[in-house]
Amino acid sequence: MASGLDDPPADRTTGRWRVTRREALVALGGAALASSTGPSTTAMVADRGPDEPVRIRVYPGDVPFQARLRYGLSDLRRDWPTPLRDALAAIEDAFEQVLAYARERSRLESLEVRVERGAPIRFPPSTTPLSTDAVLPSLEALLERFRERLRRRDALTGRACHVLLDWSPLNYRVGYGGTLAPNSITGSSAADGDSGDAQTVANVGATEVWDSRAVTRNMAIHETMHTFLPHEIVDAIGAAYCDHELGTAVRTAEDTLEISPIATAYAGHDRIGGGTRFPGTGCCDRDRFSRHDGTDGIENWTYTTELSEATCEAVTRFLERRFED
Repeated sequence: MASGLDDPPADRTTGRWRVTRREALVALGGAALASSTGPSTTAMVADRGPDEPVRIRVYPGDVPFQARLRYGLSDLRRDWPTPLRDALAAIEDAFEQVLAYARERSRLESLEVRVERGAPIRFPPSTTPLSTDAVLPSLEALLERFRERLRRRDALTGRACHVLLDWSPLNYRVGYGGTLAPNSITGSSAADGDSGDAQTVANVGATEVWDSRAVTRNMAIHETMHTFLPHEIVDAIGAAYCDHELGTAVRTAEDTLEISPIATAYAGHDRIGGGTRFPGTGCCDRDRFSRHDGTDGIENWTYTTELSEATCEAVTRFLERRFED
């Protein structure tokens, strides 16, 4: 996704980093996309309403053996090694925050939202002639493969967001992750006879290798929230042009800035090492953030999983309009 404020809404959802890093990463190659089978569980069930619940189903990608070793011997046999479990827990917590915000205001009282573990995703070796996408898939190619796997599992319901926790720390074409139209908004109108389910990718490998666990948690929330933040609702919240501007960057000390999930990768300097190792290339204008205390003198970047009030309000409005009626 190109940077700049004139990007169309559908393209504002990616978190890919800048093209200027390609020369540094392209020679290193991409990571495999595979996984093994695991149990499915349900978390965070709200009061049941008359309709089917809105589902956020999270799928573990494959974490290579050598990467699992970083997290201890107990993670070697798990479909959900520690970083993926923490990413899932962060997504669960984010939607608990949204529902708590809504219920405090007597809203969404009958809507059920579920965050679930999906069975691991394994992509077979490509049968197509050798190409860049076969070796180092783009975000678009990865999302297409993910959706095809969901179709084969008959997992598309029209009321779900499907989140792939990928492990591709060297794939600049995926970056930190993202989602793309026409499957970028949960419960959107079905296209080409397909379900209206959304899907998104959070590149846990990138955040773990280049940043920190705190960034892993925030970017898992970030990429999931994209599918609940359509442009027309974001535009109605304050002066926000894109959903990144619903986030906050709060100065907690003279040299420390604390960044909320939807602002992660966008609140720092527009250069390598400005907050996250790689800055996002989507739209954002710090003057339109829900709150941004500036970066002058900032040396420490911290990350909170607490959603901004603007993010909670936007997701609440979306759930009300798309599902509650």
